[in-house]
Amino acid sequence: MRLKAAFMLLAGLLAATETIAADKTMIVLDASGSMWGQIGGRSKIEIARETLGTVLKSVPAGTELGLMVYGHREKGSCSDIELAVPPGAGTGEAITSFVSGLSPKGRTPLTQSVEQAADILKYTEDKATVVLVTDGLETCEADPCALASALESKGVDFTTHVVGFGLTEEEGRQVACLAENTGGTYFQASDAAQLVAALTATVAEAPMAKPVEEVAAAEPEPEPAVEFNTEFDSVLSEGGPSLGDNDNVFWQVYKADAGGKPAGDHLESQYKGKFSGNYPPGKYVAVATLQSAIKREVPFEVKDGAVATPFVNFDAGHVTIHPKRTPEDAEDDENAAVEIAFGGYSTTYYGTARFYAAAGEVTLTGKIGPSVVAQTVPVKAGETVERDLVIGSGVVLNKAVYAEGGTAVDSGNVFFEVVAANKNIDGTRKSIAYNYGTGTKLDVPPGEHVLTAKLGSATGEVPFTIKAGETKEITVNINAGVLAITAPGANFIEILSATKDIQGNRTSMSYNYGAEWQDTLPPGDYVVAVKYEGDTAPKEAKATVKAGERSEVTVQ
Repeated sequence: MRLKAAFMLLAGLLAATETIAADKTMIVLDASGSMWGQIGGRSKIEIARETLGTVLKSVPAGTELGLMVYGHREKGSCSDIELAVPPGAGTGEAITSFVSGLSPKGRTPLTQSVEQAADILKYTEDKATVVLVTDGLETCEADPCALASALESKGVDFTTHVVGFGLTEEEGRQVACLAENTGGTYFQASDAAQLVAALTATVAEAPMAKPVEEVAAAEPEPEPAVEFNTEFDSVLSEGGPSLGDNDNVFWQVYKADAGGKPAGDHLESQYKGKFSGNYPPGKYVAVATLQSAIKREVPFEVKDGAVATPFVNFDAGHVTIHPKRTPEDAEDDENAAVEIAFGGYSTTYYGTARFYAAAGEVTLTGKIGPSVVAQTVPVKAGETVERDLVIGSGVVLNKAVYAEGGTAVDSGNVFFEVVAANKNIDGTRKSIAYNYGTGTKLDVPPGEHVLTAKLGSATGEVPFTIKAGETKEITVNINAGVLAITAPGANFIEILSATKDIQGNRTSMSYNYGAEWQDTLPPGDYVVAVKYEGDTAPKEAKATVKAGERSEVTVQ
């Protein structure tokens, strides 16, 4: 009778729990360029993708989760913040799918991201939790500690948990205030296993409202006859050493269906080459994945009084690729992209690439700006391969002046472009690389090229030759001056060439709607044409531009 009553009480409590809403939680994920950094030979973004996919399968039904991501769309932008998945129940698959397609590249506006997440969760009206996963510090001139204090003072019941993924202790102290000032917890995650633990604690096991009644404790199950009835192990090659504590190996254990395939959700997951477990008697399938790239399935059966030994041979080697601009370079180029591909798997590393590859051929594609090189590397099981990947490239430091020996152009609006030295049949040149701003850099392949610079209506160019590994400062003379026009009451200003063509028309250099306009122009004579609204007649004025000088004209 007591057992029956206990079950009735438990059923009642479960039914009541279904009507209690879970807290709303927003995961804020760092997708800045530094997420391509590696931990244990794997990029942090790969570990984050895999970890989130695993943890989100364990989230209790009804938990309302959302995802906000920063730094994955633009380089150098402090406003690259996206609400990827709005908070809601059953969003695990949508979050996993979005994260799997992330390509980190930008900055770290973590403070603004947390603030936006809090606003979306309506933290001043409802209980809300933000879980920030970051591998770097704020890079957008904001104060995370001050924000945390403001959110705590205004929020109904607001909490931020912070997961410092790969941060040093000192770096961790600089972002821990986001958690400490809101009553949350700071988690130091230095590897995949610690990231799993942190996300499990903050997302999968996030506290929900619970009834205060206690359920009668179930009778404890008898201890197994052996301490562990299953011993998992893995190697890189036949007869090779165990992968032991190597956290590049990710295990998932499933019940087996009638066909011996994984069935339902996984029962357990581990980041280790070798570990022990206990399972009820039955048939199972262990799925072991090496660094997200090489997957093996091994069926096993647990029997009373016996120890099962699921064993995986990945038939793989370990590869390290050093991208360099020249064979003589002592250091790897951290700006180089190294694409690897083998079997049906491919990914990209930045800087030194350390990875496991299935025995066979690995295709490497190295890129520094427009410079590209491709190679294949043979890999044997159990072998350690280390190679240099030389990606011939030089660096151009872009500068411009208004006139020979004159004032330097100090503007982020200058458009620099490296083009081919030889023209196409139509007179155009092939574009090789480009960017904006004086004092910027361009990666270019070795050889003969032309650097062009354009500001306003003025252009200039300089031919140059560069070698692999060479850094060369190149200054372009745009041979121009600045014409500044003021026309009180005008609504349209246009700058025209002073000389007419054979049809009697002047060439339009530039124009603007309004009473003021400024342009950078080649030296020479011009006509300023001004139009007004209403019955006021148009007016014209003459102007002369000299290289390296500023001219000002007022049209009354």
